[in-house]
Amino acid sequence: MRKTSIPNFIWMVLITILISTFAYADDVSAPEPQEEQQGQVVPTDDTLLFPVRVGGKFGYIDKTGKMVIEPQFDWAVSFSEGLAKIKVGEKWGYIDKTGKYVAEPQFDWAEEFSEGLAPVEIGDEGGYIDKTGKIVINLHFDRVGPFSEGLAPVMVGVKYGYIDKTGKYVIEPQFDRAKDFSEGLAAVESSDKCGYVDKTGKYVIEPQFWLAWGFSEGLAEVFIGAKCAYIDKTGKVVINPQFDAAGHFREGLALVLVDGKCGYIDKMGKYAIDPQFDLADSFSEGLALVEIGSKCGYIDNTGKTAINAWFDDAYPFSEGLAMVMVGDKYGYIDKTGKYVWEPTN
Repeated sequence: MRKTSIPNFIWMVLITILISTFAYADDVSAPEPQEEQQGQVVPTDDTLLFPVRVGGKFGYIDKTGKMVIEPQFDWAVSFSEGLAKIKVGEKWGYIDKTGKYVAEPQFDWAEEFSEGLAPVEIGDEGGYIDKTGKIVINLHFDRVGPFSEGLAPVMVGVKYGYIDKTGKYVIEPQFDRAKDFSEGLAAVESSDKCGYVDKTGKYVIEPQFWLAWGFSEGLAEVFIGAKCAYIDKTGKVVINPQFDAAGHFREGLALVLVDGKCGYIDKMGKYAIDPQFDLADSFSEGLALVEIGSKCGYIDNTGKTAINAWFDDAYPFSEGLAMVMVGDKYGYIDKTGKYVWEPTN
């Protein structure tokens, strides 16, 4: 659950506020180790790869736990659109699934590829590269965000606007803050109030909220006063303000925080899983990461324990696997809770 950097949900929301950015179940046994986790394979474009750390260096394994790219990087993240960002020394670069560099480590900051482009920075200037590593939008912005639905938020001076993939402004810089487009709308902030604009920059929902986030499954979480609510795309409040914090709807349920405990609601605002967890994350691939006491495990969408809370830290499932931590070592489990890669450091 990344206790030092908790995922998209509750504490990130609370930190955001502070800095003004915008069940009991059948017994599940502990994960069984997999005997073999070495052996080279030749990846294809469809091969799923996962970062692992061995001897202080990062490499990549496939879904069966076989090493595909030998540990050699100082940091590495998951592949996105066929490429992964990696760190060597203090610089970021990108590799393909054979481990070959498509962009040598040279960037002071970098993000994953999205819609064919990746935001990067050298010094204090940001721009975008394509999948060959070529700079296609020059580095001259003060901040750059990922492309979503054809547009990306950028900052020039102290104002945000949106550019297209040619680098041309579609919405001129005018906002104090700006989030990615999702479901046709983007949350923006002006004069300490948040609203939503369309891709022409026209307000569809006038600025009126303390904080606002992107739409997901037709609804968006907003703060009205000191409580979080949900609105639809007309700006109508469909779930009244009542939560201390809240997350996106994922797979029909949304994570909410009430009186220090996490639970899940449906789109009617009714509890599908009562608040009971110390920490939690959104549903992903049918399971949600939760923390009970000081240990992490996983529940299904009825609140039933799917994988018992054995782990010191954990991440959501992605492509059938989840990264987990035991002590100071990280490994991967499948949805039965069995290790595909035993924890290493």
